[in-house]
Amino acid sequence: MVRETAPSLKLVAYERVSTARQGRSGLGLEAQRKAIDAFAAERAATVLARFTEVESGGRNDRPELKQALDLARLTGATLVIAKLDRLSRNAAFLLTLQGSGVRFLACDMPEANDLTVGIMALVAQQEREAISRRTKEALAAAKARGVKLGNPNGAAALRRAGEGGEALRAVVCQNADEFAVALAPVLATIRDEGHCSLRAIANQLNARAMMTRRGGRWHVSSVRNLLMRLREFKEMANEKVLSVVS
Repeated sequence: MVRETAPSLKLVAYERVSTARQGRSGLGLEAQRKAIDAFAAERAATVLARFTEVESGGRNDRPELKQALDLARLTGATLVIAKLDRLSRNAAFLLTLQGSGVRFLACDMPEANDLTVGIMALVAQQEREAISRRTKEALAAAKARGVKLGNPNGAAALRRAGEGGEALRAVVCQNADEFAVALAPVLATIRDEGHCSLRAIANQLNARAMMTRRGGRWHVSSVRNLLMRLREFKEMANEKVLSVVS
């Protein structure tokens, strides 16, 4: 009698780095691959393919994730990621994973399942809503202190009306203050995730598709200017944000 052997577990590996520079340098990527390879070896699994997502501020569709999920569906394989906890605040990723219908495994949380991911997605969504609520509360507190946040006329209206000089500069300054206060909770989250240098903060803001007040990408200089402005609102800005730069 010939004993049938159990079929090998088939895996499709999905790896993620935050910037093109990180992707080229391999920072973080090598650790993910080691974790996935060790995970596969322990289970005598076969890694069919690897997909590496280099996320940037200008793209949110995650084409590598889509390809990984498509291949997993086609081959009946299981999607494997190195660290689910790194993505636990990313509601869009979690909802995509949950709705894909593809089996998945996480090296750091092998017990995770669809219910786990669903709960994480809800928590991530609630956190985003909480950030929005805290921002509104901070703006309300600023207004109660007599800080002017915005102008019903607006800078563009003043330009059209031919009013310039001090009036125009005041409106621009007020709008910049409002923008800085609104970003304070986001900066706190970024720092909590371990991104503390000016360049790292700029990269994270770009990776989250957050533009500067003028609609551009973030750079070291623009992050420095933002943090300097937040210092002027020290009593209502998160102290963890203000301690990013000495």
